[in-house]
Amino acid sequence: MVDVGGPAPYIYVSTRMRVRKAKLIPREEYLRMLNMSLPEITRFIGETEYKREIDELASSFSGINLIEVGLSWNLAKEYQDVLKITPSGVMRFVQSYLRHWDIQNVLTILRGKMQGVKPGKIKEVLVPAGELDKNALDRLLAEDSPDRIVEAVKGRRLGPLLSAGLHEALETGSFATLENELYKNLYMQMVSDAKGGVAGGYEFLGYIQTEIDTRNIMNLFRFRGQHASGEEIKALLIPGGKAFTVDELVRMSTIENLDELIEAAKKKTRDPELAAVFDELRQQRPVHEVEVLLTTYRLKQMERLSKRYPFSVLPILAYLEMKRYEVANLRAIARGKEYGLANERIEGYLVM
Repeated sequence: MVDVGGPAPYIYVSTRMRVRKAKLIPREEYLRMLNMSLPEITRFIGETEYKREIDELASSFSGINLIEVGLSWNLAKEYQDVLKITPSGVMRFVQSYLRHWDIQNVLTILRGKMQGVKPGKIKEVLVPAGELDKNALDRLLAEDSPDRIVEAVKGRRLGPLLSAGLHEALETGSFATLENELYKNLYMQMVSDAKGGVAGGYEFLGYIQTEIDTRNIMNLFRFRGQHASGEEIKALLIPGGKAFTVDELVRMSTIENLDELIEAAKKKTRDPELAAVFDELRQQRPVHEVEVLLTTYRLKQMERLSKRYPFSVLPILAYLEMKRYEVANLRAIARGKEYGLANERIEGYLVM
């Protein structure tokens, strides 16, 4: 799209995002899919916005593999299509947002290689939406060792941290610490971009701070009961949130009584929607239910902000996040059916 400046490109892209959002799968369809078999789910997905990918891949894949690859291809294509119509004034923010896929893809390849998973199987779940495109990811898949994979991305933004943390990850058999450091660094870069004095940075910062706050709260609940020390918890939290500082979260992590923790958290937020989420968390819940509650809150918050600031990057990011979780929901349903899980259990993983 030719960017002529002024509000016209933002009006255009906001309208396109509204059209795309209207095509996202609604809650009632997810609930209907829970009562379908895997072949019925494949046919259903093939009749939606994923039809092109499912048709193209049907001769090479079947069952859960067809769904996995079709969803990944569609998501990557959707991201690239949205980038084509993104106004130049906010392009850097969308590209910055998409870089989390580089982290996810590289770590997926490293973990897959360490577990002896075949490259074709790893490729099914990669989403080439960041700086690393399909060709770059194919080259990483062809490498025969973690060291060579990390060497191949040494010139990328995530290269130095990967090089610094790979040895420990291989020695411990866990990439969790390295993954956390990569995401912390990404959020620091995004905050820096947002505060760089560029027009549109204020709205982008609002998105990042909401993301950081919800991720930190998720981590706070994840670490409850793990008897982690204050320093260990502090090392895993992301600085830069709006509702909570890292020090406040560390202090809250020492509160053993759940009701007292909820009250302490509610005192720190003026957002009644977030306070309502905390009330939901008074009930002991597994980590994935905490994540679903907080992710649902975050998506609603992004939708509200995108309407408040229609001539900004927010309508684009709100749609991209909703699309991301549509794909996550479809994957959860398909995988749950593949493993024979009860409908109620699968539903607990859906962001609706």
